[in-house]
Order: sequence, then C-alpha cells, then structure tokens
Amino acid sequence: MQKPIVVVGSINLDLVASTDRIPQVGETATGRTFTTFFGGKGANQAVAVARLGYPVSMIGSVGNDAFGTQLRSGLAEAGVNTEYVGTVEDSSGTALIITGPNGENSIVVVPGANAQVTPKSLERAAPLLKQAGFILVQLEIPLETVEYLAEFAERYDIPFMLDPAPARELPASLLRRVSWLTPNETETCQLLKTNLEDSEQSANAAADQLLSRGVKNVVLKLGSRGCVIAQESVPKQRVAAFRVNAVDTTAAGDAFNAGFAVALLNGYSALESGVFASAVAALSVTRPGAQPSMPRGDEVEKFLHEHQR
Repeated sequence: MQKPIVVVGSINLDLVASTDRIPQVGETATGRTFTTFFGGKGANQAVAVARLGYPVSMIGSVGNDAFGTQLRSGLAEAGVNTEYVGTVEDSSGTALIITGPNGENSIVVVPGANAQVTPKSLERAAPLLKQAGFILVQLEIPLETVEYLAEFAERYDIPFMLDPAPARELPASLLRRVSWLTPNETETCQLLKTNLEDSEQSANAAADQLLSRGVKNVVLKLGSRGCVIAQESVPKQRVAAFRVNAVDTTAAGDAFNAGFAVALLNGYSALESGVFASAVAALSVTRPGAQPSMPRGDEVEKFLHEHQR
C-alpha cells in the first residue's frame, strides 16, 4: 500500500490579470484578460500530486466565505483528501497575480485563513501525518507551524520537503531537519544573503552552502536553466530544463515539487526524479493558471517519451 503524500500549506483563490507588460511602481496598465483560479502553494502541490495519480491529503484552512466553499470543492474534485481542511472565522487566502506576455508574473498574497494553520490546529491530523510517505510544506503558513512539522517529521522518520517560498530567512534549527530543500534563485539568495551568478560554478557553490547548514539534500531550481541536485558525499547532478513555449509560469515550482516527491516515492533515483519533476513543471507552464495547469501522469509519460534524452 502506498503511503500518502501529506501537504500542509496555503489554500488560495488566485485573481489573475494578464497584461502586455507588468506595470512599474505607480503605473496603471490596461489588462487584456481577468480570470480566477484555485491556487495557494500548498493546494497547488496537493492537486499536482493528485493529478499524477498518487494518493494525497491536504491539511490547511479556508475562510467562512464563498471562496472557502469553492476552494474546498476544487480540491476534492481534483482527487485530494480534504478531511483535514478546516473552516475558520476569516477570509479565505487570496493571491493577486499579474502575468506578462512571456509568462512572467508578479504576485501579492493575502494569507487570510492560512495564518490560522497553527501547531494547535494540526493536533487532530496527527494520525494522518504519522502515516505520510512524504510531508510537503511551504512558507505561506506561520513559520512556527513549519518548525513544528519539521520536528514531527524528524521524530517519526518521515521525509520532509520544504519549499522555502515566499523567500525569507530561516533558522538553522529548521534547516537541519529538512530532508529536501527546494529553493529557486530568489529564495537561495535570501537564504544565503548573497547574489547568485548565472553560472554552474555559482549554483554549485550555493548548493554546497545550503548543505553546510545541515540540510540533507538540496534541489536548486533555476527556471529555464534546469536544476541542480546536491546531496552529501554524492557528485552534484544537473538536470536541463525542457524547452517549451511558456504561457504562465505560476505554480511551476509547485508542479516540480509534487513531481519530485511522487517520483522518489515511486522508487526513482534523485536524478530520475529531477527529470520527471522537470517534465511536470514544463507541461504546467504551457497552460494558464495554477491548479488547472497541472498535468496528469499519462501526459507526463507521453511528454517524456517524446523528449527522450
């Protein structure tokens, strides 16, 4: 029996406006389209896992508003177990997203109910967490909750994947408990308080610095330049990104994390998991929206077959 992936994180409604270019500070731009999508980094990862055909449960909170009902239904319809998605006295989380013509985006997140995903609120879900094959977490819920989950995962020997987004500093005590840290370039710069140059040497050095802080394994996500997989006592491995026509890069990192966790639990090596996750992310950016862009498992297999390396 497959141990489920348990995702603890944010559940948002994304309000997306597309423009010919993302406006500068103080500038008003005329948009081309406006759409709403189900989002939130946690919910995105949960839906991505479900689309890949792997059992997944979501732990989080929605508000007691119309958005909350829609968000819960969206998760359930995608195949995510929502038994531990609570309803709280607050607005549901929202994200205001502006997308440009080449898939680039600018995002403002309003936490709402996500701020109430506290260690206390997780007590009821302890039996589910203990059964997890992987716990996936991001930083759109309180940091104290992330630290609680890292300690929980360490206590019960459960692999713990942390997507350190949005970018912020993290305590060493948390990093030491992370099985897989998956920062992008911006998040890496924030964690290390340094700039990341556009070179393989710079990326490798950054990965080494993260490992030196106690993280067990690192996947450094470099967008169109692929990713670097860094593990202790193992040579670094580079996975090139697949070339696709990007429409919307929203949630590409969430697609990658979901794909990577699913592949590892299906017995793939770290390198094979990186290739699989890159394919999931590549397919996701060819479609608009966060959760609607997540590919099915058969689509990923077909894509990989067509792009054999």
